[in-house]
Amino acid sequence: MIITFTANPSIDRTLRLDAELRRGHFQRAHQVSDEASGKGINVATALRDADEPVLAVVAFADPAYLGLMSGAGRVEPLVALVKAGLRVRTNITITEPDGTTTKVNEPGPGLDAEDAAMITDALVHIVRQYRADWVALSGSLPPGVPDDWYVQISRALQVTGCRIAVDASDRALPAVVERLESTGIGLLKPNVDELAQVLGVPAAELQDAVDHGDLDAVTAGAGRLHERGVEEVLVTLGGAGAVLVSAEGSWQAEAPSVKVRSTVGAGDAALAGYLLAWQRGMAPDVRLAYAVAHGSAAVEVPGSGHGKPRQDDVAAVRVRRLE
Repeated sequence: MIITFTANPSIDRTLRLDAELRRGHFQRAHQVSDEASGKGINVATALRDADEPVLAVVAFADPAYLGLMSGAGRVEPLVALVKAGLRVRTNITITEPDGTTTKVNEPGPGLDAEDAAMITDALVHIVRQYRADWVALSGSLPPGVPDDWYVQISRALQVTGCRIAVDASDRALPAVVERLESTGIGLLKPNVDELAQVLGVPAAELQDAVDHGDLDAVTAGAGRLHERGVEEVLVTLGGAGAVLVSAEGSWQAEAPSVKVRSTVGAGDAALAGYLLAWQRGMAPDVRLAYAVAHGSAAVEVPGSGHGKPRQDDVAAVRVRRLE
């Protein structure tokens, strides 16, 4: 069983344009859709569609969010904190005909340290109840909770014996990295920008190296995180695929050439693919291939859809061991 935890759930509103976005001008969307979402929900839905037992937990919810979730084909979550007056944030995604995607995310409702402690206790109870193998902590933190909330959750979960995956950003990620030695995290999944953030290097510089096929800085940076206590580091590189660093070695997988319709949720799909392969006992290089195949399938789907790669798609991903 895999459990995903979404700390700051969202309603994802996608606006599809029939022309290029023009800043400062009036423009109409030709299609609008609302979807109850969140990074953990995205991961859980991809796992469910791959027939992997999964449970999604959200920190909080409101009637609008739960109403959209019902019958929408997503994994309906358990709600850890039932508290009146909380409004789930709305994230805006603007997609252009060529696949260019612009996102504007709300911060979410304010919680406090007491709320965070209650949610942590509820999550530990759920993990024990379902005897989860993995818990994936995904996404940004709502305002008001401690920056190191994922660290607190990771430490609290250690008594359950589960493995912990973290896909964090903004203020949550540096807090996790600062305390890596004490968290027992099994998998950390940054993208290029997030890896640059924790390494303290310009994201544009790291991205430029990736674009030119130079993965030395990415691999070295992931290696430093691994040496500090993370069992495995999976760095998603967008169209360049992904890099995996673990005690067993380092690998790079090339992303297949696909038609990009939306990049939203691609990282979540990659994490789902990796965890799916882990649960099925695959070797590290095959787990990496699963991650890239699922991420590539996701970019072919509009909005925050995740796609469903075939076994042939996984086999077609080229993986090479890095020296």
